[in-house]
Amino acid sequence: MEFKNLTNTIAIPVLGLGTWTIGGGDKADTTHDDEDISAIKTAIKLGITHIDTAEAYAQGHTEELVGRAIVGFDRKNLFITSKVSPDHLSYDDLLASAKGSLQRLNTDYIDLYLIHAPNPDIPIQETMKAMDFLIEQKLIRCMGVSNFAVEQIKEAQKYTKNKIAANQIEYNLLVRNKGRVTNDMESKIIPYCQENNILIIAWRPLAKGELAKPGFTILDELAKKYNKTQSQIAINWLISKKGIVTITKSTKVEHHKQNLGAIGWKLNQEDINRLNNELIS
Repeated sequence: MEFKNLTNTIAIPVLGLGTWTIGGGDKADTTHDDEDISAIKTAIKLGITHIDTAEAYAQGHTEELVGRAIVGFDRKNLFITSKVSPDHLSYDDLLASAKGSLQRLNTDYIDLYLIHAPNPDIPIQETMKAMDFLIEQKLIRCMGVSNFAVEQIKEAQKYTKNKIAANQIEYNLLVRNKGRVTNDMESKIIPYCQENNILIIAWRPLAKGELAKPGFTILDELAKKYNKTQSQIAINWLISKKGIVTITKSTKVEHHKQNLGAIGWKLNQEDINRLNNELIS
């Protein structure tokens, strides 16, 4: 596994496991618990040690599954990210959410704790004060945000003694070109984060599998050139960028292995430039 610096003292794997829909979607589904736990364990054994989850996933059940899956592994070798829901950003609610996540995850600390999305109805001062408290109490190692625009990041940073270390956003070869989000990532959010040492954690790097199959000319050409799959090209393009790592959701061993095949080699700069500049269509 390769790593990038999250802070001066903390590194994060360039590829992690996303857990949305493991254990259910908006509601908990315990039907496949044993299979889900086994899938998480398998990912860790293969070297995918960053596990990304959230209290909102399956009403907390996903965190419970992660907590059960990590039993027996050396906690120091794992990197666990979780997220507080936007409805729980008041001071007391945020602390209660963090405590609940810690209990479900069966751990004494969370490596990276994110605000899942901004909430204009709750003062950000209150939210960041609670995040500072969690760091002071060593319940979280560092803090971050998710789905925040530049101005929202700047506003949040005003009210914390600690650095906002990461911004988790949807980003891949298709999203940037089709404009599926309201904020301009490549001209505003990503440059700002790179200039201010805020790590970008890209979710949905394969665009729900669209980038994992033949059909996009440039990806097909590069897959042939490097003897890699289209998904490996798409992931390698992401992690080739300064200050960007990614998380992929999968429960299948073959998908884990294929995703790991995006690591340990590099696209040359000419091909990175092509992917940067050519429309994927």
